[in-house]
Amino acid sequence: MAFVISPTVGLPGASSDQYLGIFNQTNNGKTSNNVIAIELDIHKDEEFGDIDDNHVGININGLRSIASVSAGYFDDKDGNFKHLSLISGKAMRLWITYSHLDKQLNVTLSPVELLLPPLKPLLSLNRDLSPYFLEEMYYGFTASTGSIGALHYMLGFYVSNPTESIVPILPPYPKKATHRTRTILVVCLTLSTITAFVASWIGYVFYLRHKKVKEVIEEWEIQYGPHRFAYKELFNATEGFKEKQLLGRGGFGQVYRGTLSGSGAEIAVKRTSHGSRQGMREFLAEISTIGRLRHPNLVRLLGYSRHNEDLYLVYDFMPNGSLDKYLNRNNMNENQERLTWEQRFKILNDVASALLYLHQEWVQVIIHRDIKPANVLIDNEMNARLGDFGLAKLYDQGFDPQTSRVAGTLGYIAPEFLRTGRATTNTDVYAFGLVMLEVVCGRRLIERHANENEDVLVEWILELWGKGEDLLDGVEESVRQEKNRGQLELVLKLGVLCSHQAASIRPTMGAVMRILNGDLQLPDNLLEVVRAENLREWDETSMELLFDVNSFGTATFTNSFVSPGR
Repeated sequence: MAFVISPTVGLPGASSDQYLGIFNQTNNGKTSNNVIAIELDIHKDEEFGDIDDNHVGININGLRSIASVSAGYFDDKDGNFKHLSLISGKAMRLWITYSHLDKQLNVTLSPVELLLPPLKPLLSLNRDLSPYFLEEMYYGFTASTGSIGALHYMLGFYVSNPTESIVPILPPYPKKATHRTRTILVVCLTLSTITAFVASWIGYVFYLRHKKVKEVIEEWEIQYGPHRFAYKELFNATEGFKEKQLLGRGGFGQVYRGTLSGSGAEIAVKRTSHGSRQGMREFLAEISTIGRLRHPNLVRLLGYSRHNEDLYLVYDFMPNGSLDKYLNRNNMNENQERLTWEQRFKILNDVASALLYLHQEWVQVIIHRDIKPANVLIDNEMNARLGDFGLAKLYDQGFDPQTSRVAGTLGYIAPEFLRTGRATTNTDVYAFGLVMLEVVCGRRLIERHANENEDVLVEWILELWGKGEDLLDGVEESVRQEKNRGQLELVLKLGVLCSHQAASIRPTMGAVMRILNGDLQLPDNLLEVVRAENLREWDETSMELLFDVNSFGTATFTNSFVSPGR
């Protein structure tokens, strides 16, 4: 017996017996037939290369099967193959589905007790069937009695497509004179258990569904695969995402505090959605970066979850909040102690170490693009960790990154990024330089109520430096009293250098770390460099000699400090 798709209602000239009532000796195998058939064959015909006398085959324009396999099914429980006999007299179900998108035809056979098809099809053919379809095609069944006089009958027949479902009217079930005949009929009738034939046009429906799932899950889950939390687990951990658990909110969404049941571990859950300003692109960026990074000064991503249109990232909870809470007087609690200079210097070293890892030590160059105090989190031991990779930009080592979208926080965006839309590691260095100044001076970049000439922090420090006045006048009073003049002046000057308007003047994070660690000294003529109005005066040779390469022992150090290519 065979399920047939044909360009005509009938099959004129078709022969019974081994030709299954589809073809004859003359037209068998002709490409002009435009006939596709799924055969259930209980004869082994050497003429057509049959594999056995109990098989299922896919035939195109002839009786020699394109693909065939012994009748049976794969059990979902253990994945093992279980044989079925086509002449056993037991009712069976047959599913035939075709996806035009995937260009795959699947055939699945099973006992009638299984209401749904097994997950693994019995037979698959990966081929575009559209060339065999004319503008108008018909489908139906045909069979031949062969030598045993078998009677074929369908118990039911169902066809589904995107616009309608069809249940053809079948002739009444014939009365049987003997139990043996009835048994034979049952075997044939089981062939009517074809419950679905998904024609090429239904492939589009599955394409839409597949595309939606793939964009949200499969592309990045399969590639990056961090731990997935159950939504219920996060819901319970945050007490249903109650307002009292809210740690903060912004353009990305909201961040909630939570406690995992069982382990009692404290977590921070970042919730965002497709419609947020950052949206899916930033969510994927954060998954793809921080999910694979391992550094003590980077916030650790524990996992993720999703529910409806909302997406969730789960991090270690940072009990001491963000750095900006310690720098902005308006955000500080009355009883909150100010950071000591030792703590501040340690925080700057931690952030610099994290950026060095992102820029130069990982397998790819990662540009964070949103360095600011709010994205520097403090753990319970007052160690700083850089977080929020929602705007991160990855590119392979040795290649220049390109972006058509300017992203970040106003005030921390490098001027060349605003002008060209091209983010580089230099744009991160620019923002870090501003953060250095904020940490030393204990104030925001712009203070509208500050004294005259003090409203813009970087310009004020540069003015003090240029006039030969005491740089420590710009330092927060509590820090200034600790009398760490050498380190304070170093960080202030380095902050001005890092936040220079010209990207080529800024150092790399490797050089920044060497300066902070005392392995590299700032040059005496640094003020002349940072105040130069015509930067073209500084040719490549001058830039290479900006630092005395012999001032820190035998290490080799030339233009890598300020190379425009970095």
